[in-house]
Amino acid sequence: MKLHEALNVDINRVNREIEQIVKHDPDLSRSSVVAKSVLELIRSGGKRLRPLMVLVGSRFGPKSVGRKQWQLAAAAEFIHAASLVHDDVIDRSDLRRGQPAMHLKTGVSQAVHIGSYMSLRIVELLSQYASDQERYVHDLSSIASTQLCIGEYQQMAHAFDYDQTLEQYLEKSRNKTALLMATCLRTGALSSGCESQTADLLYEFGECLGMHFQIQDDLMDFTQDAATLGKPAGSDLRHGQVTLPVLFALQDPALSGMIRSIGPDSPDSDIEQVLETIRQSGALEKTVQFSRSYLERANAIIGQLSGFPAHEDLKVLLHYFSAA
Repeated sequence: MKLHEALNVDINRVNREIEQIVKHDPDLSRSSVVAKSVLELIRSGGKRLRPLMVLVGSRFGPKSVGRKQWQLAAAAEFIHAASLVHDDVIDRSDLRRGQPAMHLKTGVSQAVHIGSYMSLRIVELLSQYASDQERYVHDLSSIASTQLCIGEYQQMAHAFDYDQTLEQYLEKSRNKTALLMATCLRTGALSSGCESQTADLLYEFGECLGMHFQIQDDLMDFTQDAATLGKPAGSDLRHGQVTLPVLFALQDPALSGMIRSIGPDSPDSDIEQVLETIRQSGALEKTVQFSRSYLERANAIIGQLSGFPAHEDLKVLLHYFSAA
C-alpha cells in the first residue's frame, strides 16, 4: 500500500492543487518555458511527503480539512520542488528522478530563474493568509524557504571540509531537510485550530523524521547503485559533501589521511577506493545507529499524542520513514 493510501489522502487532489499554483497565476503564460518546465517537474513524480505531512498535521485540530489546508499542502511541495531545481544547479547534478535535470533542458540561467519564480510564487500565494492570527503561514512561506537556502549555503561552505564538526553537519541537515518537514506538520496543525503545545510536539516529530530522512539519504550514497539513486553512486563524496558516514570514518586515524586526500580533482579510481574503505570501516553501522535515535524520539512523541485519533497517522509516517 502506498503512503497516501495508508493515510487516506486523495493524492490526485494534491497534484491538482500543486498544478493550480501555476495554472492560476495571471502573470504567467501557460505556453511559457517557465510554466511548461514547472509542470513537467511536478508531473515527473515524487513522494509528496511534505503535502501529506501538512494534511496529517491538520487532523490534530478541531476544524475540518478545507481549501486552506489543501493549498498549504500544495505550497509545501512547491517549496520543496523549487529547492530541487536550485540544488541540482549548485551540485552540478545531471539527473533528477532518473531524468535529465531541469538546467540541462533549459540552461542554467533559465533554471535558476524558474526555481526563484517557484519560491516567490509561494510567498505571493500565501500572502492571503498573512493576518496576525495566521502567522504560522509565514513560517511555511518564508522561514522554511530561508532555512533551505541557508542549508544549501552551509553545504557549499563546507565542501571538502574534513574538519567539519558533527554539530555543523546536523545544523546543515536540519536546515536543508528537517525544518521544512517539521514546519509542514506544525502549519497543518495550526491551520485547523490545534493548540500550540500539540503543534510544537508535531514540529519536533517532523524534525526527527526529517533528520532521519537526510541521514538515510546520505547513507544511500554508499549503499545504492545509480539506477536506484537516480544519480551516480558516490556523488556526494565526489562533490565534497562530508556526510555522517564520512565523519565517522574520519575518526579512525588509519583512514583519515586517505579520506582527506580526496579533493575536487581526484580521479574516480581514488574516490571509489575511499568509498569502499568507508563501507568496510564500520562507519555505516554507526550512522544507522545514530539515525535510529531520531526514530526512537519520534516514537516517544507519538505516545504523548495518543489521545488524538490522528496519532495513528503518525504511526504510519514513522513506519514509512523507518522502512525507507
